Amino acid sequence: MSQTPSARVIGVRDDIVSIRMLKDDEGEFYPITKNEVVLICPQRTDGARQEKLQAEVLRVRHGEADVQVFETTRGVAVGDAVEQTGQMLSVSLGPGLLGQVYDGLQNPLEVIAGQQGFFLPRGLAVDGIDQQQKWSFQPSVKVGARVKAGDLLGRVAESRFSHKIMVPFNLRGEAEVTWVQEGSFTVSTPVVRLRLSNGDEREVSMQQRWPVRVPVNRDLLREGYNQRQFPDQPMLTSIRLIDTFFPVALGGTACIPGPFGAGKTVLQGLISRYSNVDIVVIVACGERAGEVVETITEFPNMPDPRGGTLMDRTVIICNTSSMPVAAREASIYTGITISEYYRQMGYNVLLIADSTSRWAQAMRETSGRLEEIPGEEAFPAYLDSAVRALYERAGMVLTNEHEQGSLTLIGTVSPAGGNFEEPVTQSTLRTVKTFLGLSAERAYKRAYPAVDPLISWSRYLDQLEGWFNDRLAPQWVEQVKRMLALLREGEQVQQMMQVTGEEGVTLDDYLAWQKSQCLDQVYLQQDAFDDVDASTPVERQKELFMLLVECLDNPPALKDKDAVRAHFVKLAGLFRNLNYSRHDSPDYRRYLSEIKQMVVHVQAS
Repeated sequence: MSQTPSARVIGVRDDIVSIRMLKDDEGEFYPITKNEVVLICPQRTDGARQEKLQAEVLRVRHGEADVQVFETTRGVAVGDAVEQTGQMLSVSLGPGLLGQVYDGLQNPLEVIAGQQGFFLPRGLAVDGIDQQQKWSFQPSVKVGARVKAGDLLGRVAESRFSHKIMVPFNLRGEAEVTWVQEGSFTVSTPVVRLRLSNGDEREVSMQQRWPVRVPVNRDLLREGYNQRQFPDQPMLTSIRLIDTFFPVALGGTACIPGPFGAGKTVLQGLISRYSNVDIVVIVACGERAGEVVETITEFPNMPDPRGGTLMDRTVIICNTSSMPVAAREASIYTGITISEYYRQMGYNVLLIADSTSRWAQAMRETSGRLEEIPGEEAFPAYLDSAVRALYERAGMVLTNEHEQGSLTLIGTVSPAGGNFEEPVTQSTLRTVKTFLGLSAERAYKRAYPAVDPLISWSRYLDQLEGWFNDRLAPQWVEQVKRMLALLREGEQVQQMMQVTGEEGVTLDDYLAWQKSQCLDQVYLQQDAFDDVDASTPVERQKELFMLLVECLDNPPALKDKDAVRAHFVKLAGLFRNLNYSRHDSPDYRRYLSEIKQMVVHVQAS
């Protein structure tokens, strides 16, 4: 890292700063590259600590560059010194990440608050991983072993997980292990020494730095050490509406757009808590401070169904809307890089980005200050490609150890006024394979989760048809599609009744509407605050769904609309009571028996 200035500030526009490179002894400009991190050093006359503001190079011209500063530029003036780091924006990867709350630059907020108080000082750099804590390293290689990038060197215990220490991902070619030690060490202590192909020696510790804008396994895929896999199983969330009707694959992508108050935060919490994933990474990107505070205070106290608290296997990266725009834009890349790191160990990782709208708005502000040609609604013309590049980093990978690891990316979108036609939502829909559209109308009716089944969709339903038909029931997907068609038919009848009333529709149409209402109320809706109904395991989903389909397919011979209404009110009440009863409890068996008696009675008649 350069400790002498190599450039000077020549202009400041909010968080965009223009710099002019100085010349070296040979009269040439100091070299600078796009995405390099530089440090802006505002002049201090009061003898206080010299602030060094991190900034990332966005654009390079002959002898000049534009950089985005990750903190407020108050006090930055023309002529201030600029130092180069020679590095891209990077994060530290190693044991000690789980349970941490970071900002977008991987500064541990709890550590800084303990040192500096709750008002974070500007220009403060703190190690993302505790450099004093010791970890018990158990090597997996011996002297003389031949290794390559991404290979396993050893393990340490992190929380309940076996954290794999791997050969640095940027290693070129094969290397020979010439020395290894076992014991308790800090993350910066060398534990393995490698002899590279050119004869040089390289010491490897338990942590490594990686640039956030580069996928962790880019070189591993290119060299054939890793292989991308086709997602072949669902990420089971225990939310009936998602698992049955709009599934998300392990290693897949999804988006949850919706207006304010539609229940995005509660839905995210349920998915994080009950999904069949190992690691959860939450990126609170540009949301209101109140929502972010709620997230970082609830997760440490939220019990994990697997034992302990949810925070034991969670990493939170937060940048509220009051934080600088540039840091907001960087936070998603920080989160996805940490997610890729744990995927590389063979774990199933869930990344929830809340919200990608704020991330896109940060890009729009930066693009405007750079005076780039705007696209629709002043978003940058490259919005589509940026969204696509982000979601493409999700996926399932076969690692060096021939283990499958997955990264599932769910991005929430906050369209202004709930308008799903705005550019960010549309760019996201063209990229993801599951769309869970939240409805303000359903939220107003207290129908939670407020996912509108008439506008939502999942391409994984057909893609995972083999898994569903083999693991749940033959023709499972066909039955699900029939029930979706029933919901659409019921909506059409309801629209007719809004004009004509119940008297204006036939008995058959009224029966179809009552069926769709029953399906919606007892299966699509779920009580997030009930200990039993909040989480429905897939086996119980199968039992409930097949029983409900049987009831809807075999209604009794009802002579008028009053009889139809009475029948489905009773049926819905029994199913709701069943949903609130613990599996195989006396109440559960009683309600199940009453429902089956209704079906038997219908079949007998």
